[in-house]
Amino acid sequence: MARIFLVLGALLAGIAVALGAFAAHGLAPRVTPERLQTFETGVRYQMYHALALLLTGWLLHQLGTSGLTLAGWCFLTGIVLFSGSLYILVLTDTPWLGALAPLGGAAFMLGWGWLAWELWKTLRA
Repeated sequence: MARIFLVLGALLAGIAVALGAFAAHGLAPRVTPERLQTFETGVRYQMYHALALLLTGWLLHQLGTSGLTLAGWCFLTGIVLFSGSLYILVLTDTPWLGALAPLGGAAFMLGWGWLAWELWKTLRA
């Protein structure tokens, strides 16, 4: 799992950079400032959680704590539901997709909570 999270984290971070450039240069002239901000929020959270996936993969590799796997899957799920729904919302102008974003946000929070719990259990003195 460590390798999967490390590779996905790196790929998703690179995709976030590309999507940020697309937003700044290709999307900005075509959507309202509010929609552009929504898209950029998706990019920002994708980057944060791509880095979280890299951290999780590295910790899995270093600590061998399989419980960290759930945190990684939560981060990945959050990227798909939160960032993905915001991208599709802006690109297709389908506002109902915004209803998926809170589910992605919950997955992000669960991932961070689970990561903290697993580190607490694993690193206690």
